[in-house]
Amino acid sequence: MTDNRLIVALDFHHIDDVKRLVNDLGDSVSYYKVGMELFYSVGAEVVDFLKDNGKNIFLDLKLHDIPNTVAGGLCSLMNLGANILNIHAGGGYTMMKTAADRLKAEAKLLKIERPKLIAVTVLTSINQEDWEGLGYQSQMKGQVVRLAKLAQKAGLDGVVASPQEAKAIRESCGDDFLIVTPGVRPAGAAINDQSRIATPAQALANGATHLVVGRPIIAAENPKEAALSIIKEMNSPHVLDK
Repeated sequence: MTDNRLIVALDFHHIDDVKRLVNDLGDSVSYYKVGMELFYSVGAEVVDFLKDNGKNIFLDLKLHDIPNTVAGGLCSLMNLGANILNIHAGGGYTMMKTAADRLKAEAKLLKIERPKLIAVTVLTSINQEDWEGLGYQSQMKGQVVRLAKLAQKAGLDGVVASPQEAKAIRESCGDDFLIVTPGVRPAGAAINDQSRIATPAQALANGATHLVVGRPIIAAENPKEAALSIIKEMNSPHVLDK
């Protein structure tokens, strides 16, 4: 049993840990997230390993800089062959549109399939106290939806947002829009450094298209059993009816 909507976060420093987990999970998981911690340690090696094993890859590097720099960075990363790349929506409309346009043009020029491009809205680790400390006057959910609509207008394929905002994004951006949700925790799992969380069933019911799960799987005594348990919940009848 596998489900492309489940993305397992490879929160490691070393490629040996990645190989061990991917081998343990086998065919139960087909999608993996490679973030800063891992990519800055081993670079393209991990992407090559995952591709060689037939896996899909979300390269989660959250680019945020001036428009031309982000666009150029994405074009360089596209050559690695990841399925999803991301940038920060906080970089603004011009940055996002420049990035999306350049990525599409470069993929067309190279005659390769363009990776999906999504934007990070508000990090799921940010709580209300953090939000107020940043000086924002708007409500957090309203800002997340505003950034999602801006990303859609700029030509992006979707966003990264907490499962608590997924429903409002789905209502505002329609069905053909990716909503990748970190902060997914099975019932009874530790929250760790996440603040705005939900169970897998809740996240999907709210409109998420992909669930990013890290520690509840990679720190489990039996990672494959943990992954299969999450997939089972994702495919339970009350979720499929939503």
